[in-house]
Amino acid sequence: MPFGIYNSIPVPFLLFCYLSLLLFGCGGAVKTSSCVRCHGAIEPASKNHGECVSCHGGKPLEIDAKKAHQGMYGIGNPEYMGRWEKGCSPCHQYQFERMKSNLMYTAAGMIRNIQLTWEGDDGNRYTTHGEKQYDATGTPVSPKPVANLDNLSGELYRKFCARCHVGAETRGVYAASHGSGCAACHFPWNDAGTYEGRDKAMRGKVGHSASHGLSALPDTRTCSRCHNRSGRIALSYQGLYDGNNGLVPTREGEGGPEMASGARNLVHITPDVHFSAGMECIDCHTSRDVMGDGYEYRNMYLQAETACEDCHGSATQPPRHREITRESDEALRESKSYKMQMRPGMKMILTAKGRSYSNVFFRDNSVWVLGKRSGKLHRSKVITGTPEHTIAGHGRLECYACHSRTSVQCYGCHTKYDKMVMGRDFIKGEDTPGAFSETEDYRTPYPFPLALNQRGRISPVTPGCQTFVTVVEADGQNSKTEYVSRFKGRQQLRFAPFYSHNTGKRAISCAECHGNPAFLGFGQHVVEGNAIRGTLICERSDSKPLDGFLTLENGRVKAFSAITRENARPLNGREVKRALSVNLCLPCHVRANDPIYRKGLDYRALDDTFHRRLLSGR
Repeated sequence: MPFGIYNSIPVPFLLFCYLSLLLFGCGGAVKTSSCVRCHGAIEPASKNHGECVSCHGGKPLEIDAKKAHQGMYGIGNPEYMGRWEKGCSPCHQYQFERMKSNLMYTAAGMIRNIQLTWEGDDGNRYTTHGEKQYDATGTPVSPKPVANLDNLSGELYRKFCARCHVGAETRGVYAASHGSGCAACHFPWNDAGTYEGRDKAMRGKVGHSASHGLSALPDTRTCSRCHNRSGRIALSYQGLYDGNNGLVPTREGEGGPEMASGARNLVHITPDVHFSAGMECIDCHTSRDVMGDGYEYRNMYLQAETACEDCHGSATQPPRHREITRESDEALRESKSYKMQMRPGMKMILTAKGRSYSNVFFRDNSVWVLGKRSGKLHRSKVITGTPEHTIAGHGRLECYACHSRTSVQCYGCHTKYDKMVMGRDFIKGEDTPGAFSETEDYRTPYPFPLALNQRGRISPVTPGCQTFVTVVEADGQNSKTEYVSRFKGRQQLRFAPFYSHNTGKRAISCAECHGNPAFLGFGQHVVEGNAIRGTLICERSDSKPLDGFLTLENGRVKAFSAITRENARPLNGREVKRALSVNLCLPCHVRANDPIYRKGLDYRALDDTFHRRLLSGR
């Protein structure tokens, strides 16, 4: 349009058009809206979100409230179950398609792991709703909806796990209620699940976000609303622990309580080193970690792309980076919401999957992590080639095997399914016979056992799961009593590889890890000659402690519990012997840069005159 044409348009009209765009956005605007008659003081979602109906639906020309609310995409929540794609998808199709395959929405990994724990894999793939997906090779996958999983595994997910899933809104749970779909993260709720903004018509009402303002970058508190159960990673990250309801202060801790969902008291422990530095969850985790990348995965460790080595390097390889050369680079687009935007030419650090971070870059011979919300720059220490990280024999260790301060262990999960009681099926939306209840025996944050994970590397493991199932039939008779399900062909409890998100700058001492058999998988124990006997004994077996998976009898190591995930396993007898043998060296060789740790230990070296005299005590 030639510039001169504006000379023929009245200035007041141009001003009116400009103000209209500011107020109502560029979506299909309506002439007038009755929404503002009742909700005129409500906070704008953002400067880019205009008229109400583009997100919420409804009939904005109706004066009567009931008529105006007809056709809304869920009252107060544009992502209401089954219809949330109508609120966000028209403008955010790229993110919406990724969310449909995201594990937090599909729960494919959770459902599969429940099956493996309870009744075994039946050969089918299940997700929350059964939408068509694509695996990492681009091959179409057609999972079944979990409503079709008609057994205890399906019942447990639908009636127990699904209540807190982002595919459905959760109300009435103190400090853990949230919206569904996109709103679960981008419109956070307060502890009571009530609106507390400027709109007087909505203030104090249950089932709404705390504010109508959109949070483009969710804070750690938002993540905590979901990730405070099971592995409790959000609690551990912030230095909170719910396993000490006696309120006894812990080391470097304070007395409680700080309340959490489920009437739990939280006490303070030392937080993760990244949290102490002011970093939030999203500063490490990419949007692909959280929202998915559009592909279907069967476990979270397959979807996640973040690794310690990305920013800190490995023992032999420094962090990798790639220069921004395209104007469509993902880092440029995503960083628009950050305090500092990325620019062409910047060298972006790569994730474990070889994709660029949007807030981690290489500059001035250092790796820098940008706080997405805070704008603070954190220099990341690169450990490549340092003596502590090049010890011979440590090549298979995950970083967090040594640097985890704690790793929460929940032992003895007793689950009861009572068919005499009605329970809510949150997927089918109806009450049906059968309700679940759950208790645990014992919980501790430290010490924690180590085993080989799915990558063939040594990592912490946690019970996953130690389920004892009791089923009460409709006539009141038990069809199962404290039943342990079969896994890998036999009845056995299970542990799962786990990263607690309670990282310490200093590693666990060599003497503690090599000298305490609990770290090797023996649990609380007593050493008697050439035997290690567990003391936290399961009442169903006097030879199988709950907090371990190994026994040592007559010098022979035997595993009695499984480690879940493909290729994962406990340490074998040879590995246990090698780990314990290091104790012979540690009293004298205490420094990581000692030359003996630069190559594999030669146990024959102890057979010279000097070492024989030392070992004999003469």
